[in-house]
Amino acid sequence: MGSSDRTVRGVRGLRRAVAIGIAVVVSVAVVATVPRWWCGRDAEEWFQGEPGRVRALAEELVAFEAEDDRWRAGGGRDRVVGMWGLLAHQMTALGLAQVSLAHPEWAARYGPVVTRAATKSLLPQLRFEFTDAWHGRDGLAELDSMDGHAYLSYPALALGMARLVDPAFPPDLAARHDALIAAFERRLLASPTGLLDTFPGEAYPTDVAAVAAAIAVHGRVTGVDHTAVLAHWAQQVRAVQIDRRTGLVIQRMGVDGKAHDAPRASGTGLAAYFAGFADRALAEELAAGLFAQERTVLGFSAIDEYGDGYHGPGDMDSGPLILGISIAATGFALAPARAFGHRALFTRLFRTTDLFGLPLQSGDRTRFATGGVIGNALLLAFLTSGPELAR
Repeated sequence: MGSSDRTVRGVRGLRRAVAIGIAVVVSVAVVATVPRWWCGRDAEEWFQGEPGRVRALAEELVAFEAEDDRWRAGGGRDRVVGMWGLLAHQMTALGLAQVSLAHPEWAARYGPVVTRAATKSLLPQLRFEFTDAWHGRDGLAELDSMDGHAYLSYPALALGMARLVDPAFPPDLAARHDALIAAFERRLLASPTGLLDTFPGEAYPTDVAAVAAAIAVHGRVTGVDHTAVLAHWAQQVRAVQIDRRTGLVIQRMGVDGKAHDAPRASGTGLAAYFAGFADRALAEELAAGLFAQERTVLGFSAIDEYGDGYHGPGDMDSGPLILGISIAATGFALAPARAFGHRALFTRLFRTTDLFGLPLQSGDRTRFATGGVIGNALLLAFLTSGPELAR
């Protein structure tokens, strides 16, 4: 009996061990597969530009602009102020314009909204941080100056995209846009480093990429030949602004080409998106440097802000860093991943965006809860990136 009891206990112990082992294997399998499936379930539709998916987010931004219009008409203060307001309206304009280019049948609805959003990005109250930095000098009021005022590239690009998709774009606004582009072209051609300052003495290659994008889109709209200035810019990006070791653009520089910061992924990601409007080959080079910063866990990907040998804290450009990972760079990477057809990479990045962005459906609209209107505007632009690419 003793021997029999030991045998029974042994069998039971073996069964228990097997059961625990199976439970562990199943748990690991669930952890490894269910979250990545759940957070990536919409990725392919976004990659393909599925109309229902795209329109739901576009309508969220249309609602934002309509609410903003009502608020202003009633004498209310700006809902989103300063450079964040500029970015919200500018990226709304870019995203809705890209949607209109991809779906021309929607342009009649979205084109006027693009123009309204782009026009708001010129408002003085959305540029006060830049005007203050220039000691009260408004860049729009001194287009004859050789100072860079590169922050004006953001409204300039939005205005160009509005002219592409809105047949009713106002002629007086088109004249202001022409003058702004002419100033940028003159300044960029005169810069031996291909850099223009955003703040006095402080240049951001990302902002200058937006300058190039604005010039390129203006050429599409008007037929003006901007080949020389765009070639000069692209040459100097490669010669001066890209760190050869990492393939990332240097985040901040002097107009003399000296680095004021490290090469970083957040600036490179946004520069790759803007470069897509002006120079496809250069945009792909920037994207390659960005994608080399990918870090992956269980099918979720994020972008490391600093390349090998560089370190630093997060800031408003990168967002808060978590073990070196940049929230902003991860979102920015969606645009070149989609535009250049990197389906698997796009899916991994989208899983992370879905996990932390918390998409919510309300009627015929979708929004990402954690980013607010700025996050929604950015994601509309990045998730629909592609139609704006230089041909």
